[in-house]
Amino acid sequence: MTEAATVDLAWRKSSRSTQDGSNGNCVEVAFVGLSVAVRDSKSPERGMLRLPESGWTAFLRVSKM
Repeated sequence: MTEAATVDLAWRKSSRSTQDGSNGNCVEVAFVGLSVAVRDSKSPERGMLRLPESGWTAFLRVSKM
């Protein structure tokens, strides 16, 4: 995925992030077909991690432990 294509993604901020980002833990996700892109909302220029659907499901399962 090109950098220009990531601009057009509909990024959603984590519900655990505060509105002003003061907690320092801001994560955004965007759904891209059958995969999910994840990035740090404080530094979107640093890139993103793109996970297949199975990887995203595993990430969510482990993060809730």
